[in-house]
Amino acid sequence: MGRKNVVSREMILDAALKILIRDGYAAVNIKNIAAEVGCSTQPIAWQFENMDGLRMALALYSKGYAEKKSKPMKGNGIEVFENMGGSYVKMALNEPNLFKFLYLGESPLGKPYELKDISGTKEYAEMIGNIAELTHLSFEQAARVVKNTVIYSHGIATMVATGVYKASKKELMSMIKAASEAFLLRETEAYE
Repeated sequence: MGRKNVVSREMILDAALKILIRDGYAAVNIKNIAAEVGCSTQPIAWQFENMDGLRMALALYSKGYAEKKSKPMKGNGIEVFENMGGSYVKMALNEPNLFKFLYLGESPLGKPYELKDISGTKEYAEMIGNIAELTHLSFEQAARVVKNTVIYSHGIATMVATGVYKASKKELMSMIKAASEAFLLRETEAYE
């Protein structure tokens, strides 16, 4: 009797993520996933019950994948913020379908983040505090610099991911850095 191949949940999600990155969210379906894994559709249906279950699992899986790739490196607040921005732009350049899925409303998870109170999250609050200390701005001023830079960066990354604007990572990061410095200067001058 031959050994039975077991198709794991992770194998299915890896295949779905690969399809999402390569072909876009519209191409993620049970038939395409089965072809990518090299199995029938049965193991996929058994693991996820229906497409809604698969979509939600893929959303969480792809979010984890993106978070692992964009883990902030150690350093001062400004370096951490630049590294986060760099990974965001890099995703828009290299994995535009993943960017669109996570940040442009294709994911069933809803909004990827809330900018109304960017300083309310532990990750951002610590970084903003470090930036405030390094720049001698108040926490509120540093939070505005971060919020404005995130909004500007998201606009650029959206244009890159959707093909509206083409540029190298170096050029994009230079644009974002210049904008961030302008936001920083504005906060510094506004309260002198």
